[in-house]
Amino acid sequence: MQGRLGLAVRLQWYDSEDLPRSPAALERITRSDAILVPGGFGSRGVEGKMLAIEAARRHQIPFLGVCYGFQMAAVEFARHELGLPDAHTTEVEPHTRDPVVSLLEEQQGVQSLGGTMRLGALRVMLDPGSRIAELYGRTEIYERHRHRYEIHPDYLERFAARGLRATGRGVDGRVEVFELDDHPFFFGVQYHPEFLSRPEAPHPLYLGLIQAARIRQEGPAAVAPAAARA
Repeated sequence: MQGRLGLAVRLQWYDSEDLPRSPAALERITRSDAILVPGGFGSRGVEGKMLAIEAARRHQIPFLGVCYGFQMAAVEFARHELGLPDAHTTEVEPHTRDPVVSLLEEQQGVQSLGGTMRLGALRVMLDPGSRIAELYGRTEIYERHRHRYEIHPDYLERFAARGLRATGRGVDGRVEVFELDDHPFFFGVQYHPEFLSRPEAPHPLYLGLIQAARIRQEGPAAVAPAAARA
């Protein structure tokens, strides 16, 4: 596909269920120029998703986690950087000792989950001076949501102490964005940027991911900073 950077993107799809039993596939992932872990639900493939995320984090590969990918990145970081091997999302492990990702507070104890997702375009406030704000070119954005679980706030200080900082929040204080210090491009977002991305108006996060992939492939002098979407 052609974008504003004049690049053709070659996609390689991986089945996250295969990664824990396929060292060769995981090795191919480490040779990628960028890694995207998209949204999803349930227990299927979560360990493979975290293997891909760990590879991106450890090998300095540009990474974007969207919704469930964002949540799994938080779980992976808690396990390997905070020393919490049992960390998980309560969507998969309801009785985990470290519920890094859990149900929205107002849904605790709800038995019937039909129609209870957090949906639609919501305002997100980005930290001034953060890399995510630089990508957007602004500190207030509206993005579309479709989720039921969220990052547990009790872990945020420990995340930040290890370099994973929450740099975007909803007006209700919920974590919407995190970014990793000392990494060329490592972002997780609770919302779905694909809903607002178009061929002639690519979303700043996808544009930034492809730009970071090009820099990884060709070096820092290969491309000027991407302009944020109007």
